[in-house]
Amino acid sequence: MSPAPSAKIRIGPAGLHYFNRSSGLNVLFDEVDFPKISWHAAPRQISIALTNACDLRCSYCYAPKNHAILDSRRVCAWLSEFDEHGALGIGFGGGEPTLHPRFAELCEFAAQRTTLAVTFTTHGHHLSPKLLSRIEGRVNFIRLSMDGIGSTYERLRGRSFRDFTTKVREASSVAPIGLNFVVNADTLEDLDSAIDFAQAEGVREFLLLTEQRTDRRSGIAAEELQLLQNWVRNYRGKMPLAVSARDADRFVTCDPCNADSELRAYAHINAVGQLQRSSFEKSGVQILESGVMVALRTLQESQPCNTI
Repeated sequence: MSPAPSAKIRIGPAGLHYFNRSSGLNVLFDEVDFPKISWHAAPRQISIALTNACDLRCSYCYAPKNHAILDSRRVCAWLSEFDEHGALGIGFGGGEPTLHPRFAELCEFAAQRTTLAVTFTTHGHHLSPKLLSRIEGRVNFIRLSMDGIGSTYERLRGRSFRDFTTKVREASSVAPIGLNFVVNADTLEDLDSAIDFAQAEGVREFLLLTEQRTDRRSGIAAEELQLLQNWVRNYRGKMPLAVSARDADRFVTCDPCNADSELRAYAHINAVGQLQRSSFEKSGVQILESGVMVALRTLQESQPCNTI
């Protein structure tokens, strides 16, 4: 079966958004106001934690540690709903998404049965040649988590940095890649070297993630945050930088679709099938047989939950 069409149009408060998942081209026509009744209802981007399972034990990880895994048939139904109602992209995460037994099949379904762009975030160490061959042509972007480089990476993640470098190169042969970089007291000094590494490996985007508070850790300290903000302010490199929506108010950012507020821009589904405003929330609205769009309307009418 050949992939579904690559181009898609989304209408919302920001205007008409043309998106091509194959090329990554985004064009926003904001000169015309469309009536609210014509706006697409789904969030522009959705992340799905396929499983909480992960074979790394990073001390600063905020992901839930309870055992949970999503049924692939339910995920496919949600993807179809989101696609029908105007979503542009889906990001698989976890835990470690490649540990889901149907991971490759889910990527294939999204590529061939929907018009959604497919991305996923991974520590990279399970990107075997067999898995990469199965998802080639079925994913549009791969994000690899790299907190620190060299000995810092090995101390924090307990894996070989040389092996990680190999996985970065193998992944880049299948799809464009980005690097996710958690910034804290351990990794801050590695930022310049990490950018050099990213440029050398042909990385398309470098995502800065400040360490978040968990039950065991207090998150990034004020001093480190100030140093990071100064580093970003003085950055003049060619590597494109990005921050998460949670960190957007801490940095000067550009969002052409900023008229898309909260659940019109983004939503998250955790590994127990709850729809949430973000992956940092402790709970959400359970997605029932009535479907994910019904859960979305319920979530829109509810008050925000406490975050981690």
